[in-house]
Amino acid sequence: MERGLILLAAAALMVYVAPGVQGTFHLSFANNTEVNITRDGCGMSKLCVETPDNCDPSTSKTCSFASLTATTPVAPDGTNVSCELSGSSSGYMALGLTANASEGTTMLFICAQNSSNNGSFFFRTMQRNNTDGALTPTERITREIRGTVNGSVIMCEFDIPNVNASMMRNTAATTFMVLVGNGTFDGTMLGPFNTLVNSGSVNIADPLANVANTTTTTMAPGNATTASGCNINPNAMLLFLSIFTLPAMLRA
Repeated sequence: MERGLILLAAAALMVYVAPGVQGTFHLSFANNTEVNITRDGCGMSKLCVETPDNCDPSTSKTCSFASLTATTPVAPDGTNVSCELSGSSSGYMALGLTANASEGTTMLFICAQNSSNNGSFFFRTMQRNNTDGALTPTERITREIRGTVNGSVIMCEFDIPNVNASMMRNTAATTFMVLVGNGTFDGTMLGPFNTLVNSGSVNIADPLANVANTTTTTMAPGNATTASGCNINPNAMLLFLSIFTLPAMLRA
C-alpha cells in the first residue's frame, strides 16, 4: 500500500512552510481529512483545466488537473475561489493566476512534498516574474488548505478570498489565465515553475457560460491547453494587482 500523508489547515497566512522556505505560518491538523478530487462538475459547477484532455485525477496518476469554483463577484472585494489541484511530481504542483503569462507576474499557489523529509506536504504562495521566471516568496491569504501526498501524486484543496482582476475600486473582474504546472524542490529551494497547461483568458466565475465552446490550444510542443466549460475572452487582459495586496484580502 502506498504511503499517504494528509493535512488540514483551517485558515492560513503562508501555510505549512518547509525548512529553508521563509514565511509566517499557522497550522491546525485533522487526522481524518481526505482529499478526493474528480472531474465531477467540470463545465457545470466548476471550471476545469487539465492535461491530457478530459483526464480524471481520481483514476489517472498522469493527470495534471485544477478546478476553480468562484462565488458571484462583488465590487470592490472581488470573488472567493475554491480550488482543487492534482498532479504527479517529486517536488511541487502549482496553480497560477495571471493577466498575461508572457509578461507581468503570476500568483502561484504551491502544493508540494519534501522528499528529504519523508515526503511531507507543505503549502506556499509565490510570485513568479513572467519575463525571467524568478520566484519570490509572497504572502497571500489562503484558507481551508487540505493536502495529501501519495507516492508521487500530490492533491490539495484551498480557498482564495477576495480575488479581483481589476485595479478599479468599483469593479470586480474575474478574467484570468489559469496555469497548472510543476517544479522541483530539493529540501531547501523551490525550482522554476514549469507550465503544463495555460487556459488562455477565461472568466473563472462563470463555468456555465458557453459550455459547448471548449477550447484547446497548443502553447508549445508537449504543452496542451484545455479549459472545460469556459467563456473564452482572449482580448481581456485585465490587471489583478489587488491579488497581491494584503489589506484588501481579508475582511474582519
